[in-house]
Amino acid sequence: MTITEKTSPTPSATAAASPARDGVRRYTPSPTPTRRGSAWTAVVAKAPYAVSAILGIGAWEIASLIVGSRSFLLPSPWKVLTTSFLDWSHLHPMLAALWLTTRIALGGLAIAALLGVVVAMIMSLSPISEKIIYPYAIILQTIPVLALVPLIGLWFGFGAASRLTVVVLFSIFPIISNTLFGLKTVEPGARDFFRIRGASRWQQLTTLTLPSALPSLFVGLRTASGLAVVGAIVGDMFFAQGTPGIGTLVNLYTARLQSADLYAAIILSSLLGIAVFGAFGFLAHRAVGPWHTAHQDIE
Repeated sequence: MTITEKTSPTPSATAAASPARDGVRRYTPSPTPTRRGSAWTAVVAKAPYAVSAILGIGAWEIASLIVGSRSFLLPSPWKVLTTSFLDWSHLHPMLAALWLTTRIALGGLAIAALLGVVVAMIMSLSPISEKIIYPYAIILQTIPVLALVPLIGLWFGFGAASRLTVVVLFSIFPIISNTLFGLKTVEPGARDFFRIRGASRWQQLTTLTLPSALPSLFVGLRTASGLAVVGAIVGDMFFAQGTPGIGTLVNLYTARLQSADLYAAIILSSLLGIAVFGAFGFLAHRAVGPWHTAHQDIE
């Protein structure tokens, strides 16, 4: 049955317009997807990830067979699984170290987010302040952080403070640059409207500019989240005082030629980076996905 323009289409179906012989545009409701169809679509969408994992493990197994007697260079997936992941005496210290690295990465990322947003806000309010501050942000991005490690150790010691500092240095630039971009690309018409209404700079910043910059801010946070994990692992490697992180164990397993444990630690580190990146992608989708097209395809 067709529905003419005079009758509103049902909200549960999407109306598809089609011309009729009498010249009246008619709407034919498209079928509503069923739960089974939606579930099957979700499975098909995730299938490439499973295929990629299977191919990666298969290539790893083949490469370990080619290595042969020098298995300490590349242990097989089965050996890593049985020796490291299924043996609690090996897995427990890695999980404890991973938890410490996670806290360092998230703590440093929080500090970098706070500093980055504040710096971007200051630069957006005045072109002069942008010209003064932005070169230093670029310098932080271009100088190799490893070259600053001895100085960081001298200034902050060789404990958690130095690890947090390394995470901040790794992750702050994407937050500054993306937030500044979002703050400077607000619709001119919206700015004019706020000026006509007599809004102050602070009111414009809190009610217009910052909400409009949220998509760009989350892009910066997603990029910085992966860099924060890398920074936390690098900090573990160079600042080993106190409770060991996953980077400290990587150094230890390398020195002892514990190849299975080394690969297990690397896999856990990679999973941590993927989890943090995915978490911020989910947050971005929940925060701005319903109204911003750049995040509507994030799952």
